[in-house]
Amino acid sequence: QVQLVESGGGLVQAGGSLRLSCAASGRTFSRYAMGWFRQAPGKEREFVAAISWSGGSTYYANSVKGRFTISRDNAKNTVYLQMNSLKPEDTAVYYCAATDYSGSSPSTITTQTSYRYWGQGTQVTVSS
Repeated sequence: QVQLVESGGGLVQAGGSLRLSCAASGRTFSRYAMGWFRQAPGKEREFVAAISWSGGSTYYANSVKGRFTISRDNAKNTVYLQMNSLKPEDTAVYYCAATDYSGSSPSTITTQTSYRYWGQGTQVTVSS
């Protein structure tokens, strides 16, 4: 079992930055690939970014590529999402998730159904 707790959300103006954190507890954090997903009001939850268990591979949705950076610190059992140049369309609840998938298939690691453990989410609101 893995417990995930997100933090760092808030209200920011367009063009600003936020860093989300996801602290994990439970089973060995370094065994899990980690992902960030988001859900805007009235929309389906969507993939944002993912990172392999080692941190050696990262994956991004086209909508955030070049603006967001995912990273992890296995010593601290934490994964981060640095969000720069935020836009109003980035407004959503952001969820952290963990998967024991150890491969490198982008189609697998970017798919919600690959993830077994989920946090409760943190709200990010970007004002125009």
